Amino acid sequence: MEIETPPTEKRSDKPDGERRGIVLVNTGDGKGKSTAAFGLALRAHGRGKSVKIFQFMKVPSARFGEHRMFEQLGIPIEGLGDGFSWKSRDLEHSAQLARDGWERARAAILSGDHFLVVLDEITYPLVYGWLPLEQVLETLAQRPRDVHVCLTGRRCPQEIIEVADTVTEMRLIKHAFQAGIPAQRGIED
Repeated sequence: MEIETPPTEKRSDKPDGERRGIVLVNTGDGKGKSTAAFGLALRAHGRGKSVKIFQFMKVPSARFGEHRMFEQLGIPIEGLGDGFSWKSRDLEHSAQLARDGWERARAAILSGDHFLVVLDEITYPLVYGWLPLEQVLETLAQRPRDVHVCLTGRRCPQEIIEVADTVTEMRLIKHAFQAGIPAQRGIED
């Protein structure tokens, strides 16, 4: 490790543009994409802002740690899918769930009722061809001026990356699973 001297001057000037809703993307093969989006949701909720979370791969009855906590806090989180594709018994049914869920998410974005809409794991139905990319791009372009949208998932389409304002790629360096350690409740659920 190299020791650094702490900065004593501000490194950048404050932007002089106007505030508006932004599109954020959390992608990559590393852990933390959804977790970062949930942290963003908590930050907005803590400021009294309306937040809605849609999870494209989770079942509506999911009771993971984030669901339990968001329920206690009054942050709506909605599972739209039937689990990951390798668990699906009918991929066409999974695709239809994604399309139906997209219509609900799209309506929430365009309504302007929410400061932040999180589209968790939306990249999967996009890259599987279950959702039309053009509709997602159109909705992002047509959203009300003050609506922020955060999209998560691996292999985010380049077209979304190009229209996004902030893109973060989580890079896998090391994962406990590679050492034979299984997923653990409270860490990966």
